[in-house]
Amino acid sequence: MIFDFENKTLQVKIVYYGPAMSGKTTSVKFLFSFFKKENSLKSIDSTVGRTLFFDFGVLQFKGAEWNLKFLVYSATGQDFYASTRPSTLNGVDGIIFVVDSQRECLNHNLRSWNELKTLFGNELYKIPIVISLNKYDLAQTNKLHENDFISHIDYTKFKQLSLKKTAAIKGDGILDSFSQLIKFIFPQLIINLEINH
Repeated sequence: MIFDFENKTLQVKIVYYGPAMSGKTTSVKFLFSFFKKENSLKSIDSTVGRTLFFDFGVLQFKGAEWNLKFLVYSATGQDFYASTRPSTLNGVDGIIFVVDSQRECLNHNLRSWNELKTLFGNELYKIPIVISLNKYDLAQTNKLHENDFISHIDYTKFKQLSLKKTAAIKGDGILDSFSQLIKFIFPQLIINLEINH
């Protein structure tokens, strides 16, 4: 978190993290579209629309005394570009971990989660995290349930951890996940998500 006393602005870094094709970019695109800031979102895509390095955009909110400036990233899930992920996470204030709720993706989800644990060690337990169980609009027989993923992580060790069900392609739960992360980062604030144009 960076305090800009001259301009009375708090700068916060949020990273969407998770395995390839879990819905990170779709989640970020919906978020920016909701605030009518989709044109400010920068993506470095491959020829088939996959994120190469990261998506990046800035959302600003006006406060009574201080303004909030959120630097929003989504880390690439592709293993070929794994070396870019640590730099995307550098200085992060909060993480939205996007789980692919397709049952056959459990190992991919856990591998991505374990990568976070390797990068942060015990510091991970201090970082505000919202787990987004994405693609939750899938057929009942093909999807993971909350405990399928939660039972594999040390969730009781976290100071601030929440789980939300999302369907990024429809936008379901995306704003709720983002709002929850902001509440974790700024528990003393009453959150009113009104964009500063």
